[in-house]
Amino acid sequence: MARKNDIRLSFHPDQFVVLSSPHSQVVANAIRELEYHGMLADAVGADLINIHAGGVYGDKVRTLQRLKDVLPHLSVAVRKRLTLENDDVSYTPRDLLSFCALSSIPFVYDVHHHRCHPDGLSVEETTTLAKDIWKNLGREPYTHISSPRNGWQGGNPKPHADYIDWVDFPACWLGRMMTVDVEAKAKELAVIALMEDLKSHIDAPVP
Repeated sequence: MARKNDIRLSFHPDQFVVLSSPHSQVVANAIRELEYHGMLADAVGADLINIHAGGVYGDKVRTLQRLKDVLPHLSVAVRKRLTLENDDVSYTPRDLLSFCALSSIPFVYDVHHHRCHPDGLSVEETTTLAKDIWKNLGREPYTHISSPRNGWQGGNPKPHADYIDWVDFPACWLGRMMTVDVEAKAKELAVIALMEDLKSHIDAPVP
């Protein structure tokens, strides 16, 4: 069904999958979980296995080096699909973009996380830098979008809303050839609603 309808499949393993952990058993468990995802991805034709960098453990540089050291221990099924995403607590795009470029790991840009945890880079700058990594690897960029459940002025903006407020959709994403993964509680209903909102509010083709 995915192939027939040109649907790009991706996996996003749970937060306990931490390749950068200083604890060897945590890393071993993470590898085992990722290998299961790799097997399943081969079976269904999934394109991405997306993870976060994990905790900081007091030193981002050393933590990312541990992550880099683990990469050769992953199977081809996992390695060719592995992507890294910024989060809303520890790792911003600025923290990860250079690492991803040097390690040939595509960077999944989560614009909501970036807005919750900014780093001085603009959305447009980050989108372009992420796109360049994907382009160098011969693949289509992949992004995440969400809206805050209680709005941007309603306290903690991190929890995801049921739907996407169309004004949260970056204008610089319009017209680009890229995959936008809608992370909203209403799932496909949120996707349909966002497409309709963009068509009615923005005089540009919906990506």
